[in-house]
Amino acid sequence: MDTTRAETPEAAEKVGRDFIRDIIDEDLRTGKRTKVATRFPPEPNGYLHVGHAKSITLNFGIAQEYGGTCNLRFDDTNPTKEETEYVESIMEDVRWLGFEWTGLYYASDYYEKFYDYAIELISKGLAYVESLTAEEMREYRGTLTEPGKNSPYRDRSVEENLDLFKRMRAGEFEDGTHVLRAKIDMASPNLNMRDPALYRIRRAHHHRTGDAWCIYPMYDYAHPISDALEGITHSICTLEFEDHRPLYDWVLDNITIDCHPQQIEFARLNVGYMVTSKRKLLKLVTDRIVSGWDDPRMPTISGMRRRGYTPAAIRNFCTAVGTSKANGMVELGLLEHFVRDDLNKTAQRVMVVQRPLKVVLENYPEGQVEWFEAENNPEDPNAGTRKVPFSKVLYIERDDFMEVAPNKKYFRLAVGSEVRLKHAYYITCTEVLKDEAGDIVELRCTYDPESRGGGTPDGRVVRGTLHWVSAEHAVPTEIRLYETLFTEPTASDVETDLNPRSLEVLSEAKAEPSLKEAKAGDRFQFLRMGYYAMDPDSTGDRLVFNRTATLKDTWAKVGKQQ
Repeated sequence: MDTTRAETPEAAEKVGRDFIRDIIDEDLRTGKRTKVATRFPPEPNGYLHVGHAKSITLNFGIAQEYGGTCNLRFDDTNPTKEETEYVESIMEDVRWLGFEWTGLYYASDYYEKFYDYAIELISKGLAYVESLTAEEMREYRGTLTEPGKNSPYRDRSVEENLDLFKRMRAGEFEDGTHVLRAKIDMASPNLNMRDPALYRIRRAHHHRTGDAWCIYPMYDYAHPISDALEGITHSICTLEFEDHRPLYDWVLDNITIDCHPQQIEFARLNVGYMVTSKRKLLKLVTDRIVSGWDDPRMPTISGMRRRGYTPAAIRNFCTAVGTSKANGMVELGLLEHFVRDDLNKTAQRVMVVQRPLKVVLENYPEGQVEWFEAENNPEDPNAGTRKVPFSKVLYIERDDFMEVAPNKKYFRLAVGSEVRLKHAYYITCTEVLKDEAGDIVELRCTYDPESRGGGTPDGRVVRGTLHWVSAEHAVPTEIRLYETLFTEPTASDVETDLNPRSLEVLSEAKAEPSLKEAKAGDRFQFLRMGYYAMDPDSTGDRLVFNRTATLKDTWAKVGKQQ
């Protein structure tokens, strides 16, 4: 088993060092490096997701741990897919997670330098202008078992290549007619080293440089140069770039540049039921399968934020799963464990009835209102208290009542049985009112005025405790209950694997009046129901809450058993 990966919450707390930090420790010990400089380099072609959260936590965390620096750099070398909207969302997500970058950069800041280094490679005979079509280039490339063959344009003179490349920049050629390629080895067993493309012609409007350029560098060429220009010491990336590392080093070895960062790869974070393919996520948005990038069912950071996940929970989760060289799948339950753990400490407790059933206390004084003192959070002695109103007509959960108790272990309300209302009184159901269809619409109950606060002079004990809301003071509320967006842990098709029950809307919920003061993003524990966050769709007349997580934590139980 990979020992850097936590299998339970308890094991997660013990995860410490990892192979990346071991490399950094050795570099500092031997004097190979005298400082630590990392970077988080997203391409602004979509919203960040849970996998990016892992990279953010790792890169910024290492910089903090070693007293180093961490830059935020946008690798904006593909203008057809990149937008300012994504840039702004990425910056918001990084800051929301609790990190601040040392420097803010864009690959497009270095376009002129990329061009100059390409001129240097051509002048050294290490790059040439290719005029084969894309289809012909694929034929010449070879396969995993067969070497490629040299292009007929590979031996163009330095002078001809310089002329053609400058004319490429000047816009003399149509898109796709030429590319600039590195001259390495068409017989290399690593396909990435078979004369990879460095530049292509692409007439596309860039979100920062506009139409100033019609040639754009390839990622594998621009990325190492960007790292070196910024003085990055350890270029940490995901495992799919491991085969690209020889090209990363080749670029830096063959240009005149002072810094040579070390590329280190780690396994990307895969969480069950959370698809992180940008192509699939974009399809969910463009096909309106979800409401947007911040839909609470999405694995995006903005989606998790809207759902009510906390930055601390996500950071703790990313740290707990560890940093590994082995790909694997982490269960969604572990992420939810850290969400519950954080919210249990920080979320205010309130009472909200999701599926209301009317209760009339027949012996309670007409027009009387009492205000009960309620703890905001028993886990936090500094959280204070609030006042909760109590009156003759209440709402309880419809699921908390059955006409006849099914067995002796049923501790909710039934005809003739007694329960305790949280913070208030004992009540006993005496009568059930139904409509013409036979559905229960109202309960008639009595209350024991001697049981205020949960005790009685005769010392009797009531096993069941229910939450409730005063009907006179109730706030109309909509509750959105979320399940996983997909039915399979690794959804291969975002349409056929969709979960038809991923969203249930409860439109008749009733909330205690203190929630009128809540703001979008505020998080609460609805007593006995789970954790919820106020949605931006809320209005003064109608509150909207997203369920963040249920109260049940299967991972906590797993940890105690092992």
